[in-house]
Amino acid sequence: MTNELLFTPLEAAAYLRISVATLLRRSRTLEIPGVRVGKLWRYRKSDLDEWLASKVSFFRHPCRK
Repeated sequence: MTNELLFTPLEAAAYLRISVATLLRRSRTLEIPGVRVGKLWRYRKSDLDEWLASKVSFFRHPCRK
């Protein structure tokens, strides 16, 4: 088990540069990885980094060669 710190929704939203409402909505639909502890959501930085990498690594603008 790792000793990685968990982000609160406010911290995770700031890290991703999205609103807290968007973060929570996408967490409920399992689009953004999060851990639910009772009624609280928490986010591992490594999970968010992996999620971001999977979203941008295959993106290529159609006008660029």
